[in-house]
Amino acid sequence: MVVYSINDLENLSGVKAHTLRMWEKRYNLLSPKRTETNIRYYLDADLQLLLNVAFLNKKGIKISKIAEMPREEIKHKVAEYSDVDIQFEEQLDALTLAMFQFDEYNFNKILDRNIEQKGFKDTMLEVIYPLLDKITMMWIAGSVKKVHESFIVQIIRKKNTTVIEKLLHARPIKSNKYLIYLPEGENQELTLLFLEYLLRAEGYHVLNLGINISLQDVCDACEAYQPDYVMSIFNESFASGSLQDYIDEVLSRTKNQKFVASGFVPVQQRINETDRCLVKNSLNEVIDFISN
Repeated sequence: MVVYSINDLENLSGVKAHTLRMWEKRYNLLSPKRTETNIRYYLDADLQLLLNVAFLNKKGIKISKIAEMPREEIKHKVAEYSDVDIQFEEQLDALTLAMFQFDEYNFNKILDRNIEQKGFKDTMLEVIYPLLDKITMMWIAGSVKKVHESFIVQIIRKKNTTVIEKLLHARPIKSNKYLIYLPEGENQELTLLFLEYLLRAEGYHVLNLGINISLQDVCDACEAYQPDYVMSIFNESFASGSLQDYIDEVLSRTKNQKFVASGFVPVQQRINETDRCLVKNSLNEVIDFISN
């Protein structure tokens, strides 16, 4: 069971603590429990209700009106608005709410509407990545469980796989070949899939080796596939080792390939850029590199 302080609720919902206390006192919207030392705490159901209430309040419905609604009516009202919701902050509220309730139908519906209106690339950049950043902060604060993150990751993975499969039916129109992978100890699979989508959408040949790939497997794949570029992401691996030595080893065991490294570690360790080793400091830099 996850418990929340009033400050947790403020951070997760965006509603100020003094406003929450007023809603409790005036409208009985929340019913905090108390510890033996009389300290207030809240449960998952309180957070879910608050996210619903805050969502409807942002839509212009007065708190006094919301307070008169039964909880089921509040949920139905949120679902109605979720059908047509296109505002950024409200999207995150609705998606966060769907995550807490494990509401796969609503989560998919909101994402599909974004993809339909904005395209998959902009949905990833403007909705999904900000949502994942928010979930990460909530997880660090102990406000969500690992299962919540797993719930949304598997949905996003399916979306990414679906758009990639559609691109597989189109013949690549550019000659450059890319080999992409994640090394051992790296778990950014969603970003790897998004990278594959970006490359295929630009018309490049792509070989995605997947995750937990050894150095020997990378070298064997380079020999067989003969890519122009080898790309990988380093956010967690090599935190206590030398990424420079790893990249130098890959380049020494391959022929004319260029290595493109992105993520936190290459920047932190100040990897040397050469004609064959390129460092991209952010996802936007990677996107610009692919586009150009």
